[in-house]
Amino acid sequence: MKKDPSLALLNAADELGFEARSDSTDHAALKLWLRMLACTTQIEDEIRRRLRTRFDTSLARFDYMAQLYRMPEGLRMKDLTRYLMVTGANVTGLTDELERDGMVERSSSPTDRRSWIVNLTTKGRKNFESMAAEHEGWILELFSCLDAKTVNQLYTQLGALRVHQVNQAQSDSANPSKD
Repeated sequence: MKKDPSLALLNAADELGFEARSDSTDHAALKLWLRMLACTTQIEDEIRRRLRTRFDTSLARFDYMAQLYRMPEGLRMKDLTRYLMVTGANVTGLTDELERDGMVERSSSPTDRRSWIVNLTTKGRKNFESMAAEHEGWILELFSCLDAKTVNQLYTQLGALRVHQVNQAQSDSANPSKD
């Protein structure tokens, strides 16, 4: 790996975090993993802080509402669980909170009486739109040190990494090793 000009600045920072665990003898992939983890953690923490400060809400509530916003016909709670990658209990708790606040409504599924469909209310849709507009601005600000070409390259390369991970997981589940 070429000399990293950011390393001197990062080594001087109190917030070094995960990257403090690597050293010059580590493989480039390990260093990349630690840097990605550190960046993700820092950005997520900042978004959480801003959502709490500006809108008195959590990132979990924002993500939940974002899923519903993308699906105007609503989502089954089971699908919300899968999309948000959380437990059914988490989705039920968030649904209860957001319903109490008038942000979502649930109705029984016309095709499966054991299932609930959740939709944003008009109030929830307006509330989410104002949060999403600021959220987008925050993301643009937090990534402003990267030019558009770099952002697109990172996006493409991380997409390839995700596809590799999915293929690897499928391969591993099709060929379980014997312990």
